[in-house]
Amino acid sequence: MSVRRLCSAVLMLGAMLASPVQALGLLEAYDLAVRNDPTFQAAIEERAAGQENRALGRSALLPTLAWNYSNSRNESEVTQSHTKTDRDYRSYAATLTLQQPLLDYEAYARFKQGAAQALLADERFRSKSQYLAVRVLSAYSQALLAQERIELSRAQKRAYSERLQLNQQLLKGGEGTRTDVLETQARLSLAVAQEIEAQDTLDAALHELEAMLGEPLQVEQLDPLLPHFSIQPLEPQRFESWRELALANNPDLASQQHALMSAEYEVERKRAGHLPKLSVYASSRQTSSDSESTYHQKYDTNSVGIQLSVPLFAGGSVSASTRQAARQLSQAQYELDAQTAATLVDLRKQYNLNSSAAAKVRAYEMAVQSASALVDATRKSVSGGERVNLDVLDAEQQLYSAKRDLAEAKYAYLLARVQLKYYAGLLNDSDLLQVAGYFSRA
Repeated sequence: MSVRRLCSAVLMLGAMLASPVQALGLLEAYDLAVRNDPTFQAAIEERAAGQENRALGRSALLPTLAWNYSNSRNESEVTQSHTKTDRDYRSYAATLTLQQPLLDYEAYARFKQGAAQALLADERFRSKSQYLAVRVLSAYSQALLAQERIELSRAQKRAYSERLQLNQQLLKGGEGTRTDVLETQARLSLAVAQEIEAQDTLDAALHELEAMLGEPLQVEQLDPLLPHFSIQPLEPQRFESWRELALANNPDLASQQHALMSAEYEVERKRAGHLPKLSVYASSRQTSSDSESTYHQKYDTNSVGIQLSVPLFAGGSVSASTRQAARQLSQAQYELDAQTAATLVDLRKQYNLNSSAAAKVRAYEMAVQSASALVDATRKSVSGGERVNLDVLDAEQQLYSAKRDLAEAKYAYLLARVQLKYYAGLLNDSDLLQVAGYFSRA
């Protein structure tokens, strides 16, 4: 390789290494998840499959057209008046039949059940569509929060390392104690362990996000939170209003209600096993040597009529299946009650988190300011002989704990805001757009 080519390769490699990592905002992450998340893709297929229940239910009310054909070779021995005759012949039969139900309550119940099952599939898809935004925000936030914890742990390590060096210098000069060194070393080791734990959390969060987005990620690609964090007022303010919205719009509750309706029609469908069925039919039949009595005879027969089927006894299966469906209906009702209670509990939890978010974030911000001032004051007091080394370590620990709690409160507020809308059944793209405004790359 010539020197010129080698220089060009080195310059290209340097440009590649120096190029900034492509940013991935929250909205871009959500768009990728819509296209690549396997759980959401499965929800799309589930909805498409559920929609076919409407056509399946309707098909029982529509006419059926069937064509049957048979062609066979026959060998028989006919005995008449002690005379035996061998017959070797071919026969065929072709029948075209059109049948239309006139009175079939089972078919009607299946039609109504299919419509309920199709609506159930719609609501399940709506739930999973909204929950995709919750999942993306949760993984996105967990990755950023883990990165902040890593940075805080590293800041702790630097502070404790500087403090440890100072303690060792004072010990050598005869002004410090062995206890001060051990105390600082213990805090330093704890900070190292916390950094390792945060790195494991970051790795798990990034892998979870990668699984949804279908692309490899680095935490540097994610947009961090804005330094100025504002809490939006909650609208509506009363929990009763949110409760009414959830009962009217929550997709999980709506899907459970459609499941209950499907179970009701299942009872009717099973009960219809006791009822007669009436249908009209038209058929066209062509045969040749169809039986021994029609040997070497051809028939072309057209028929129109009605068919009545009256069930008399089926071994008790109709009654048993009806009782079984009735029990399943009761089960669906209890499941709806349980789902409603669980949804309202989750709704109340997210409502409380939103209501207290502003006060909580302001309290942690004041705690960070106070802890920072306390660290400075404690260091000065140690120099003046009023405080000891342990007081400085406690003050620094309090500062980093307050910073960590503040970061957690911010991310928890954003997730609670989205989840509140989700449980109310109102989460949409505009809500995600507003939350994305809290993230920005400097």
